[in-house]
Amino acid sequence: MDERSKRILAGAESKAIGAGGKAIVHEATGLDWKTIQKGENEISSRSIGEGEASKAIRRPGGGRKQKTEQIPSLEERLETMVGPHTKGDPVRPLRWTSKSTYKLSEELEREGISVSPNTVGKVLTKLDYSLQLNRKEKEGGSHADRDAQFEFINDKVVRFISEGKAAISVDAKKKENIGEYKNGGREYHKSGKAPQVKVYDFTDEKLGKVAPYGVYDIGSNKGWVNVGVSSDTAEFAVNSIRRWYYRMGQAEYRDTDELLITADGGGSNGSRSRLWKVELQKLANEIRKTIHICHLPPGTSKWNKIEHKMFCFITMNWRGQPLISRQVVVQLIGNTTTKSGLIIKAELDENGYKKGIIVSDEEFEKVNLIEDKFHGEWNYIIAPNQKV
Repeated sequence: MDERSKRILAGAESKAIGAGGKAIVHEATGLDWKTIQKGENEISSRSIGEGEASKAIRRPGGGRKQKTEQIPSLEERLETMVGPHTKGDPVRPLRWTSKSTYKLSEELEREGISVSPNTVGKVLTKLDYSLQLNRKEKEGGSHADRDAQFEFINDKVVRFISEGKAAISVDAKKKENIGEYKNGGREYHKSGKAPQVKVYDFTDEKLGKVAPYGVYDIGSNKGWVNVGVSSDTAEFAVNSIRRWYYRMGQAEYRDTDELLITADGGGSNGSRSRLWKVELQKLANEIRKTIHICHLPPGTSKWNKIEHKMFCFITMNWRGQPLISRQVVVQLIGNTTTKSGLIIKAELDENGYKKGIIVSDEEFEKVNLIEDKFHGEWNYIIAPNQKV
């Protein structure tokens, strides 16, 4: 169907629907509102009689090139601009942004890129963004500086990566039962040959559980998972980062003197945990690097990069497969890949980690901790001690 025929058909459908017709046709066909209106006008003026069908029809491939063809970097630039402001479920491919198309168009204009708000909207749709109404989310109370903290973290991550320094996202994945237990999801098997698993999910006393703790290198799209068999403690969390550094990070960041860690505000790597900071001091002294820590604001754990850049793909990879042994868990994690080139290495950590370790005031005073002026409880630096 040629351009004019599409225009006429869209105009006819819009007129048949009546009020709101243009919006419905625009949503269904992607045609511009002006094009639909022009189709309506042509029908109204009866300009579609016999002999008129060949008028105002361009040859295939004619007309102006799309903005994405004129400006090859447009999609990448828009992704960068809306990245810190993206909301919605990060695991899902469909996302939405709190910046309007008009604001994005204005920002592009300031950079010397002339793109209309309508074009911005089309490009965002192509990138799987959608315009959404406000909605309530089950995240608890929202801190007044929540968005400012995200901006702070984003700016710091961008700076570290641009300077060739490590910026990692860390978190503990939920504990998994080891044994012949049902694992969510489905995979292909011969009819009637699906693996048989236990009816009840009572923990096997011999096999127990595993506690995967992950480290995701944001700049290089590489990950490390330390599969623990003991408790998820601050000591375990920092030892997982230590293992990442020696197994993966050291070779890439040997010549840098700083490391950035982004983490949730609670759990084994919580912002209030004294043991977390004492263990980080030991790590800083050991690798002789200044460690920068930025915690996500309260109630925003699902926005941690590692959740939707690494953990979700691990879950997809082992779905439907019973985690019958610790080694199976390690292998399934290590075999996880994505089209974007994600690489993950995993290792079993059979060390025992004690719960309830209390850090004395005297011990905590030895931590060389410098709080940032902006929310020092979330953003701080731990530098190596001069005398180790």
